[in-house]
Amino acid sequence: MAPRRRQSLKAQRKDKKRHTRNHQVKTALKKTLKKLEVSFTEKKAEEAKQTLKEAISKLAKAAKKGVLHKNTAQRKISRLSRRLVKLGQAA
Repeated sequence: MAPRRRQSLKAQRKDKKRHTRNHQVKTALKKTLKKLEVSFTEKKAEEAKQTLKEAISKLAKAAKKGVLHKNTAQRKISRLSRRLVKLGQAA
């Protein structure tokens, strides 16, 4: 039983590290997406373009690290890009 205990303790340590990393990535991503949402509602196309670039980077990194599924990240990127195009056409 001793080897299993040691393995489970190591697994708990790894889980804690992963949880902290995932939490940081998700929090940063949510902040960026909220900032982008504000840009869309205020119809600031130039600001939205800059924020979208940042959001795409964070979504891709989150997918790469396994925080988000890659298809989820791609779907979000696609939808946000379409919204930016619509905003540009409306202006």
